[in-house]
Amino acid sequence: MKRTLIKNALIVNENTIVEGDILIEGDRIERIDRDISSENAQVLDVSGNHLFPGVIDDQVHFREPGLTHKGDIASESRAAVAGGITSYMEQPNTNPQTVTLKKLEEKFAMATNRSHANYSFLFGGTNDNLEEIKRLDKKACSGVKLFLGSSTGNMLVDDEEVIEKIFSSTEMVISAHCEDEGTIRANLASYKEKYGDDIPIKYHPLIRSEEACYLSSSKAIELAKKTGARLHVFHLSTGKETSLFRNDIPLKDKRITAEVCIHHLWFSEEDYDSKGTLIKWNPAVKTAEDRAQLWEALLDDRLDVIATDHAPHQWQEKDNVYTKAPSGGPLVQHALPAMLDKHRQGVISLEKIVEKMCHNPAILFDLDKRGYIREGYYADIAIANLEHSWKVDKNNIAYKCEWSPFEGHTFGSQITHTFVNGHLAYENGHFSEEAQGRRLTFDR
Repeated sequence: MKRTLIKNALIVNENTIVEGDILIEGDRIERIDRDISSENAQVLDVSGNHLFPGVIDDQVHFREPGLTHKGDIASESRAAVAGGITSYMEQPNTNPQTVTLKKLEEKFAMATNRSHANYSFLFGGTNDNLEEIKRLDKKACSGVKLFLGSSTGNMLVDDEEVIEKIFSSTEMVISAHCEDEGTIRANLASYKEKYGDDIPIKYHPLIRSEEACYLSSSKAIELAKKTGARLHVFHLSTGKETSLFRNDIPLKDKRITAEVCIHHLWFSEEDYDSKGTLIKWNPAVKTAEDRAQLWEALLDDRLDVIATDHAPHQWQEKDNVYTKAPSGGPLVQHALPAMLDKHRQGVISLEKIVEKMCHNPAILFDLDKRGYIREGYYADIAIANLEHSWKVDKNNIAYKCEWSPFEGHTFGSQITHTFVNGHLAYENGHFSEEAQGRRLTFDR
């Protein structure tokens, strides 16, 4: 059985930073201690570098099947491990959509022996697949996804009676995209009347407005309270919504949780002039004040998880007039470096980054033996040099779409090594040819 000994790491885990060694045997962490020695182990000395549990991204769109000109499981999971992400949960709005048990298992088959990171898939709810949701084994996948406002793909669930039945019919985590469709359509019609298809991008956060977000998320939360459903609200984008969530109980006891994404923590409406449709997301990037309030809620634990909503499109698709440019962008490779930049700026501690990107997704989705640096856990590990700056350019972007909203930015920290199940998947710009990601399992 292969052994790897990581020496002299600054281990960031469970609200502490300690220097130590980690012995990996096979796919597990065998021992954590100081001054470990081991015969026949490959030694990796990372003196001065920080070691994190592998990041768990609970919301990605890897575009397979059916949209593989934008990205695919192999290409985007490679980009993920380059960014220290070792596990991901992929969304159901592919082509065909993941809305039957058969299509769910077909998707798992596609990832087998092709994904460089560990994987699970969310099962999509629709207006007419309630019986399939009822048949879904709670250990089969990470959870159920509902688009309560339309986004990429045609998966809008807008029948309120159906929504309540779904909320009442599953014990699984229901992850929801919350934007009120009626509000958005009315706003869009108003701007189209004035500008046609070439609406200035700066109006995107007024079309997909604070009102649209709050109306939908508050309604979903009230329904979750009524039915007892386990609700997780994806990609919060407004300060107003943060008041809907609580921080007075541990995450493990929460029935209603929330996530914030990298782009809503990094960009604001001030960036539309320079970035244009490259930062067109749903929900929209909003004001600097919204961003500040999201940070405040993240740091005081009303918001539980940091994710990416990685959603690549080809450059020529994004480089279009407002109504024709799709929403979404690639983020998995640059998410952890972005948060490490925020740490360098004094905004967030390393321990809090690990809590929100590693520990909490594992708790929230009941992942089996992942998300922590613990003996007996899977050896999913990211190592970073916090003193090595590097500039994002075409030559180091790993996404299949070959662009990034961070292009031209110089990060102050770099991911040097990523281990997935004890396998060195990424090292200093080089990828392993072996894809050793595994299907995630759940302790439910």
